Amino acid sequence: MIGKLTGLQRLFGGEWLITLSTREDPSSMFDELKDAAVKVEIKKAANRRSRDANAFAWVLIDKIAEKTRVPKAEVYRQAIREIGGVSEVVCVQEKAADRLCEGWQKNGIGWQAERLPSKLPGCVNVVLYYGSSTYDTAQMSRLLDLLIQEAEQQGIPTLRDEADALLSKWK
Repeated sequence: MIGKLTGLQRLFGGEWLITLSTREDPSSMFDELKDAAVKVEIKKAANRRSRDANAFAWVLIDKIAEKTRVPKAEVYRQAIREIGGVSEVVCVQEKAADRLCEGWQKNGIGWQAERLPSKLPGCVNVVLYYGSSTYDTAQMSRLLDLLIQEAEQQGIPTLRDEADALLSKWK
């Protein structure tokens, strides 16, 4: 699990309370282990992807937006919807779907929620797309590959050699 340390407090009994935040849902792990002694290892997480890769993605998005006259945010959002492995599908009560979608989309430009019909009465399926800020190397690589393909289809020079060099650094 990847998270950030957000608090440290010494309790009266001499124990320490460490608080961390994470985007992953720890509920099932917590329920399973809450009363057991556990071994915890905390270490600095590896950089999941390079800032250069993110900057390169936005250069491509900007060029595609300029050429196609589609807003940059929509080029980015469309690319996210087209790559695999960056979404979850949840079934929720229809009355809760709007609130879920609104809350999810507040995480950032790429965080999208799409409603789909459900076979369960009173329910709807919601596809929740994660923004690229959470992507690991493989996911970011797929996003860059898609953006490079789109740019090349539009006749935009992509500096393919530089992109390949970025991708090879991660592997």
